[in-house]
Amino acid sequence: MNATSFLGHKPIGRIGFGAMQLAGPGVFGPPRDPDGARAVLRRAIELGVDHIDTSQYYGPDVVNELIREALHPYPDNLKLVTKVGARRDENAAWLPALSPAELRQGVEDNLRSLRVERMDLVNLRVADESGGPGEPTEEQVAMLRDLQAEGKLDLIGISNVTLDGLRTAAELTELGEVQNAYSVMDRSNEPLLEFCREHEIAFVPFFPLGSAFAGGPAKLAADPAVAAVAAKHGATPSQVALAWLLARYDRMLLIPGTTSVVHLEENLAAGNVALDAEDRETLEGVRQVGRPQR
Repeated sequence: MNATSFLGHKPIGRIGFGAMQLAGPGVFGPPRDPDGARAVLRRAIELGVDHIDTSQYYGPDVVNELIREALHPYPDNLKLVTKVGARRDENAAWLPALSPAELRQGVEDNLRSLRVERMDLVNLRVADESGGPGEPTEEQVAMLRDLQAEGKLDLIGISNVTLDGLRTAAELTELGEVQNAYSVMDRSNEPLLEFCREHEIAFVPFFPLGSAFAGGPAKLAADPAVAAVAAKHGATPSQVALAWLLARYDRMLLIPGTTSVVHLEENLAAGNVALDAEDRETLEGVRQVGRPQR
């Protein structure tokens, strides 16, 4: 069962789909199995997913094109969420693209590649040059507000942001979501989650199972606390980790990514895992790991 919450004013299922992994290795170039990638997207919609998180710079263009090929014309209830503020070079490096002109171009590129007239939400990715959390400028937020006024996006979000940067963004505009790293293994962004709870802003953790680039799912499976709770519920470690997130906040929206239909179905079934107080206490013992950025 995929319970509902809100993305800004929009009713939305609490478990969506993060499309980043559908690109090739390093989120660059085409996938090894494009047909398989499109099959995952179609199955997600069949199972009731109404929230897909993507970006034009995944590939670049590759992931958005797969989404368009698989799902266009889109279901009326599907929320397409993207992010701007980065670009890729020919060597697959992640580079900042945060000038107002680059932000406008980023939104236009998403509209073009997805073949839509308006994005449901655009996240401003404000990572610093090292990939760590950054802070938005008034000029950057003003550009997204201009695009919002032009009807090219509905909601504004913020991603890879510091707590001070989140406070600044919330003063400059109404936020539809905050997207930062957070998982049962990485709670370093707990203060941002608390801010979102206080202000009733959706929190969308990326790497909800830990970073796929740093072996997050394998580390989950190896953790004795996660394994114990999983055994108690007849669930997988990934399902326990997702259920833990859902229990943290009623506006926590999950976007686990996968290239496998089997794993997609497993992730969505996490909504059926009800953790009790004993489970949550056990999961307090999960070993914490460092936080990768993207």
